[in-house]
Amino acid sequence: MRIMIVGAGQVGYFLSEKLSVEGHDVTLVDRDKSTLRRLERDLNILTVHGSGASSKILEQGGIDETDLFIAVTDSDEVNLIACIISKQFNVKTRIARVRNEEFFWKGSALSRQLFGIDLLISPDLAMSDEIVRLSTRPEAFEIAEFADGQVVLLGYVVNKDNPCINQSLYKLKGLRGVIVAIIRDNATIIPRGDDVIEVDDKIYIVVRKRDVLAVERRFNLTNHTLKNVFIIGGGAIAFLVARRLERNRIDVRLIERDPARCEYLTEHLDKTIVLNCDGLEANALMEEGIGRADLVVSVTNTDSTNILSSLLAKHHGAKRCITHLASPDFIPMLDKLSIDVALSPRQIAANMILRYVRAGGASVSAATLLSGNAEVIEVKVPDTEQFRDKKLKDIAFPTGSILGAIVRYGRVIIPSGETRLDPYDTLVIFFVEDAMQTVERFFQSKA
Repeated sequence: MRIMIVGAGQVGYFLSEKLSVEGHDVTLVDRDKSTLRRLERDLNILTVHGSGASSKILEQGGIDETDLFIAVTDSDEVNLIACIISKQFNVKTRIARVRNEEFFWKGSALSRQLFGIDLLISPDLAMSDEIVRLSTRPEAFEIAEFADGQVVLLGYVVNKDNPCINQSLYKLKGLRGVIVAIIRDNATIIPRGDDVIEVDDKIYIVVRKRDVLAVERRFNLTNHTLKNVFIIGGGAIAFLVARRLERNRIDVRLIERDPARCEYLTEHLDKTIVLNCDGLEANALMEEGIGRADLVVSVTNTDSTNILSSLLAKHHGAKRCITHLASPDFIPMLDKLSIDVALSPRQIAANMILRYVRAGGASVSAATLLSGNAEVIEVKVPDTEQFRDKKLKDIAFPTGSILGAIVRYGRVIIPSGETRLDPYDTLVIFFVEDAMQTVERFFQSKA
């Protein structure tokens, strides 16, 4: 596939790296010549220096031969103009990142039609959606749904009280799910039966949605109801999260240092208590009860403030923290700082785009995990001799991949080696990024 990306920021870089490694022909357009030189040296891509809002520049980059057009600069205007220009050419799919909420509140479908955009992404909306989704499962650091919500992929940290520590996967009978990955020392392991669970492992498990509570009980995970939340910061993400949570009858306290912004938030939120103070004022936060909070969400505009406010809250007894980080480079460093979940809006936006791109070919849907080094796809089994009525133990799935669930006529099956495949079963498959092309070929070549 020929792909053109406008914008060489963190999202553009991430997408260029992932898509070029997969063998796509990627052209990256940006006005920063020095950045383009560096990326062209590091990545197997073509770069074009100039504005993405210029028809001449886009033609120079080969827009007339482009299959997928992605505009992810920091300017809404440039992204929208670039998509409008691309309408003049035979581009099959257009994606744009837009921050202005007006494009979403007044009908994103109309906006997409007007500008010829197939996927319109708001980083703030995507970030708030992720925070609210994670708030529904107090112990999970990542959640993704498949098969119309019937199948859930959950990421958990194995704490010292987990009764499954030092047990092999062979011994975890009746788990009602499949452990599809173990992350240990920043390395992703596709587990086999003799692999043993250790303290501080991060595990990914595929489970039927109705069995999530049973799995959490098996792992001795807390299933407390979210009652009170502190939000540090009063920007767009904080506002969106507070509005969603208060509608769910959750007690929300929002901390914002700007008096004018506090007035706006007080006027536009119904039940949230807005406090005019600094997110690092320990005494003020303790008086308001941050030590008893079920969840603290730190979403100021400064990474250092978000990290420190999260650490402060955890130190005083808050059960869980979700921390906003503009730079995803810091995320791997935070595991040892007791920060439960670190989220980058740029990484979330990039992953949304990848999910959209992945959901083609043999795939029904896909999710790129926030860890960035693994993916999950939902794929149909082709009606060929290779798969027809075969037991799973007799099918050599690609190295680096594992089957998590089977969906057959709307019914979810947690597989074992004796499970037989039927034509057109839908499989939920987890795999490390290095195995992606092999997994796709494994199904596409048999169709």
